[in-house]
Amino acid sequence: MTGAQLRDLVDGLAGLPYGGEAVDQRTHALQCAWHAQAAEADDDLVLAALLHDVGRAVHPELDHETAGEKFAGGLLGERVGWLIGNHAQAKRYLVTAEPAYAETLSPASVASLRAQGGPMSDEEVAAFESHPWGLDAARLRRWDDLAKVPGAPEADLSALITVYERRRAG
Repeated sequence: MTGAQLRDLVDGLAGLPYGGEAVDQRTHALQCAWHAQAAEADDDLVLAALLHDVGRAVHPELDHETAGEKFAGGLLGERVGWLIGNHAQAKRYLVTAEPAYAETLSPASVASLRAQGGPMSDEEVAAFESHPWGLDAARLRRWDDLAKVPGAPEADLSALITVYERRRAG
């Protein structure tokens, strides 16, 4: 996928509803990437933030985590794919590891948490924490939660395309 094709994909998210949230999917993606950049995340995390929900657009027949992992993993490698594929699991982890976190979730996110399996078991928490990218997925999840505010800052898509092209050139 070229940078221009990625731009078209992200721009194509404009106006698409985002699960009952107050922003559309494009705004959500760009706000999430902005939070990653503000946290000085590495390129993989920034791109995972941008693309974490892209599965809804590229393979709507699959759950969005699986679809996003498949799509982004093929483009950007195992780490980006894993982070995207596990951002919902990170919500389950955070609800379990930090009980007050659940109070920060939007109503739509609370509803999807139930569908995603609810809080993790102790065994699931231990496995998530021991994964080398588990805590990065939790960071991505927090940015995801923050990226639902109309009018909030958004990452510059042209700059993100540059990050994508640099990462692809490897």
